[in-house]
Amino acid sequence: MTEDHPPQQRGPRQRKQVLLRLDPLVHDALTRWAGDELRSANAQIEFLLRKALADAGRLPQGTGPVPRRGRPRKDPETD
Repeated sequence: MTEDHPPQQRGPRQRKQVLLRLDPLVHDALTRWAGDELRSANAQIEFLLRKALADAGRLPQGTGPVPRRGRPRKDPETD
């Protein structure tokens, strides 16, 4: 009998790429919302999906945080 466990990963996990078809008006609204929160449209979609999964109690255990992208924050000790 085998158990359904994902294989153990070493190092960072590969990000999955997904083709998503959206109504143009939905895409425009999403892009504006993402801009208001200083995110890309892709990051906003992932943020919303993770929030929906968490709210529904379906976010898998072991799901790491969203990788930070962009310019690193300044270290206050080096200023």
